[in-house]
Amino acid sequence: MKKQFAIIGLGRFGSSICKELYHMGHEVFAIDTDPKKLEAVSEFADHTFEGDGTDENLLQNVGIRNFDHVIVAIGDDIQASILTTLHIKDHEVPNIWVKAQNDYHHKVLEKIGADRIFHPEKEMGSRIAAYLTSDTVLDYIDLSADYSIIEMLATSKIAGKSLVDLDSRRRYGCTIIAIKEQGKVNVTPDPEKPVEKDNVLIMIGDKRDLRRFRDAEL
Repeated sequence: MKKQFAIIGLGRFGSSICKELYHMGHEVFAIDTDPKKLEAVSEFADHTFEGDGTDENLLQNVGIRNFDHVIVAIGDDIQASILTTLHIKDHEVPNIWVKAQNDYHHKVLEKIGADRIFHPEKEMGSRIAAYLTSDTVLDYIDLSADYSIIEMLATSKIAGKSLVDLDSRRRYGCTIIAIKEQGKVNVTPDPEKPVEKDNVLIMIGDKRDLRRFRDAEL
């Protein structure tokens, strides 16, 4: 379903989101104070507008209240990020997603009503750390400070065992929610069928439990 997104701030994070949303077929409106950044994403945005997100008149002129989602991806200027978020809240946008620079910024954004808060550098750091410390972790998504979803390659110690044999929930406290085989995801895998080498287990659980499962001598 096609949605309308406004992205305010076109640094690396904002530009990347702009391109991905455009390729997914959504309508994207890009806003930044730097005309060079606008030019760089012009082929990936349906509309571009040069201006400052802290300017209430600008937000009104672009019809910010008409967007399904507004993403505030302003870079290092925390004050501008907070003011922009406040102004967008005044326009009663249903979904406001904001990039946070640090924990203090995060707390302020929570208090003023941001619907979702991103820490892209921190999140990417967690992913890279997971890749560097394990040859079997293919992807890693933080759900909270404690819980994650991971994609884990089935190695020879897992291959040949069924989900019943692995019994991951009882033994390790984490759950195998799907199995990916040859690029296809099966969300209702046969619990009695042996897992094949190089299948991908999609798992959810506490990070410590997921590590215990990963490191276990099965």
